[in-house]
Amino acid sequence: MKILVTNDDGINAIGIKKLAYSLKKLGKVIIVAPDRERSATGHAITMHQPLRVERVDFHDSNIDAWSINGTPSDCVKIAVESILPQKPDIVVSGINNGPNLGTDVIYSGTVSAAIEGAIHNIPSLAMSVYGTKTKINYEGAAFFSCNLVQRALENKMPDNLVLNINFPSKNYDDINGIKITELGIRRYENSYDQRTDPMGRSYYWLSGSLIEISNSESSDVECVKNGYISITPLHFDLTDYKYLNEMKKWNINI
Repeated sequence: MKILVTNDDGINAIGIKKLAYSLKKLGKVIIVAPDRERSATGHAITMHQPLRVERVDFHDSNIDAWSINGTPSDCVKIAVESILPQKPDIVVSGINNGPNLGTDVIYSGTVSAAIEGAIHNIPSLAMSVYGTKTKINYEGAAFFSCNLVQRALENKMPDNLVLNINFPSKNYDDINGIKITELGIRRYENSYDQRTDPMGRSYYWLSGSLIEISNSESSDVECVKNGYISITPLHFDLTDYKYLNEMKKWNINI
């Protein structure tokens, strides 16, 4: 089995190393990841500048690795279409340094990389850890990641689907279990600080904080807060089919 691993934290991030080493027991791991952090890039792809592909020594002779000066979606796209001789059996994106819960999946480079895999009809998983960036514990996530990839393949997961997985920042034996969840809601009180650069020109820096709002017990947000692994199936078809049928009743004529 061939497993394509990527992320949005960059090829030197701790999470991608933990993930790659964990998945080695399942088959051949190939890494194609950004050359630096590309968090919150969403599904952006590079169109107006060249993409540089560099072979990387990943300190393991059994893992082939490349870094790309592009986005996470670029990495999966160029890996599947140009670098690899054949499609991988599965794409795994992560392990992200921080959660990708609720509406955050729209902004997430981690999730978007997995969605790019699904667009290429490859079963894809996005993996993240819920915790503060200075205190991330990857042990539980690394331990369970291999099992979850194996389960996804054994259960013939659809090849146009993404499983968005969030782990608590805990040791594996401190995790309460696994729950299948729906997307919750995450909102932020954003602010843009206006600053001045050394040339006297103004620029803005995004800051802000998470707004605590209530979510249902079946949401990914509450699940991970309560110490469980959250698994949410996602699809890139954003059509609202219920309202589509409602709109057909509108009297729209040209």
